[in-house]
Amino acid sequence: MSTGAVGRAYPRLEGREKVTGTARYAVEYPVDGVTYGWAVPSAVVRGRITRVDTAEALASPGVLAVLHHGNAPRLAPGPQPEVWLLQEPAVHYRGQFVAVVVATSLEAAREGARLVRIDYDTGPHSTVLTDDHPGLYRPDHVNPSYPTDTAEGDFDAGYAAAPVRVDATYRTPAYHNNPMEPHATTAHWRDGRLLVHDSTQGASQVRATLAELFEVPPESIRVVAEHVGGGFGSKGYAKAPVVLAALAARHVDRPVRLALTRQQLFGPVGYRTPIIQRIRLAADADGRLTAICHDAISQTSTIREFAEQTAVYTRSMYAAPHRRTTHRLVRLDVPTPFWMRAPGECPGAYALESAMDELATAVGTDPVELRIRNDAQVDPDQGRPFTSRNLVACLREGAQRFGWADRDPTPRARRDGRWLIGTGVAGSSYPARARPSSATATARPDGSFLVRINATDIGTGARTAMWQVAADALGVPPERVEIRIGDSDLPTAAVAGGSMGTASWSWAVIRAGQALREKLRDLPGGTSAGEVTVEVSTDDEVGGQPTLPRYAYGAQFVEVRVDADTGEVRLNRMLGVFAAGRIVNPTTARSQLIGGMTMGLSMALHEEGLLDERYGDWVNHDLATYHITVCPDVESIEAYWLDEQDDELNPAGVKGIGEIGIVGAAAAVANAVHHATGVRIRELPIRLDKLVGLSALA
Repeated sequence: MSTGAVGRAYPRLEGREKVTGTARYAVEYPVDGVTYGWAVPSAVVRGRITRVDTAEALASPGVLAVLHHGNAPRLAPGPQPEVWLLQEPAVHYRGQFVAVVVATSLEAAREGARLVRIDYDTGPHSTVLTDDHPGLYRPDHVNPSYPTDTAEGDFDAGYAAAPVRVDATYRTPAYHNNPMEPHATTAHWRDGRLLVHDSTQGASQVRATLAELFEVPPESIRVVAEHVGGGFGSKGYAKAPVVLAALAARHVDRPVRLALTRQQLFGPVGYRTPIIQRIRLAADADGRLTAICHDAISQTSTIREFAEQTAVYTRSMYAAPHRRTTHRLVRLDVPTPFWMRAPGECPGAYALESAMDELATAVGTDPVELRIRNDAQVDPDQGRPFTSRNLVACLREGAQRFGWADRDPTPRARRDGRWLIGTGVAGSSYPARARPSSATATARPDGSFLVRINATDIGTGARTAMWQVAADALGVPPERVEIRIGDSDLPTAAVAGGSMGTASWSWAVIRAGQALREKLRDLPGGTSAGEVTVEVSTDDEVGGQPTLPRYAYGAQFVEVRVDADTGEVRLNRMLGVFAAGRIVNPTTARSQLIGGMTMGLSMALHEEGLLDERYGDWVNHDLATYHITVCPDVESIEAYWLDEQDDELNPAGVKGIGEIGIVGAAAAVANAVHHATGVRIRELPIRLDKLVGLSALA
């Protein structure tokens, strides 16, 4: 019988440890004889190392070794060339790690890295994304395996025949993940076995990569990630620090700690690619869409293809008989882009939801009403009914809570002294996915239970959510349940990413709890004779799910004020309403949703990677110059959700909430700025110089 733990607001299980500083992160575990690594980045964009002079570095006090392509232990090439490090003299982008210094102290390692002398034979490079770059091509698919292009009906004819048309190009710059805990690792080889404490979103995936690179059995590697200080997608796979630390530890035969500096997070571990998007919308006089086209251009590196699935968002969001989406890519001498919170959907929604606002203006229709008119109960992409679709409910609930009915649609209609006031809205959607996972459940003689699964809590409250799910699955109070996560020695589980962690892990935990209860019922005397354990895998069950359109939805409403004299933009309030299935823990869910919305605000107003094409590197590579939203920028932010039940999801009925909050948020801000000023900014971020430069606001 369920205890009803799911749906209740519990504080995080590890909350006390985190606020008292006793929670240990990747480079905080006590290790005897530990040494320190410092990564050395390349100083050129493209070329070849011709000489590495380590004499001065090795003579520096405390330096034990300098590893580079000429002396590092050999690695087997694999599917992730970014982590095939120190194996060749070729340099593919500025900032690529070409050496690592190991020393007895962090200070000595840093000084040793400064003293390494590297000569290069350089070549010409190309680092700037343009819509007419001669290297543009059509990739075979976009991340992770979506069709590159899609077409339905005849877009060109439908567009030409429509009485109302919008044709606009939107640009977003490079964005950089900046988790509080940088990419960091402690690695230790002993008797042929490797123990790693890593800041990762998936210990099982890191173990598999290390086993492949070092050509050792996976069972000889243990990856621990008990606490992780944020990831946002950038830690979804093994990254440079874990490989460099493992290489260095094998070379010096001592434990090695290596944490990237804040500056080193800008590029080598991934970032969101700059994107150029052209949106064309055609509608009848009432604003009902007749044709949609979304063309996206982005960049990848020369060493591996990563194609952001930008236009995929448009395929299922709004109905129209004539539709087309395309993706084009160019290989540049830059680091490989990677996942960043809601990859594809986030930038894609910025363009489409901004264009929908422009269409509402062109038709003379309220932006909320326009979206409601173009709602679809059948997925335009798959041609099948959605398992649940509550976009309209989110729009209506959000409009009511926000006070949207009182809005004067005329731009620049509201003013408070020198401040122009405007409001904007955007819709949101994000796929509701699940991946196979395994879990064990153990009944102890004292009446307590232990549940084990290699889930990862990257600061989201996943540990607590799984604890709640386990209690209900076992039919006992949560106080009788112990949950263990974040260790590759535990049953393998899906990565903490793609808003599928809770959906995937809870599936396995529920099945393990159910199996244990059945086993206990069949045992005479229950657990009196000792522990009873069951292990389950959801491989077959998840793999056998029918392919159906499953999505979470949301609507975000924003009010901004813009200084008519300076163009300064400030957020008055932000409100989101979401339909994301069953909410496991309201406390942590709210944090997830407002965190995503805040990140969208940051995207709209602050964040921008500025590339110097002469050097192929971002010049603003720290938190002093790469601006992000901080507490004073968020004056009022609210997150609500609908009571949604979807029986076609998973046993827990959850959809995932990690990314839906950011999708659409930047567009809502941009639409509010347009409403306040009458100026449409189509290139983020919305800086004051763009507003003042385009129109006299006063």
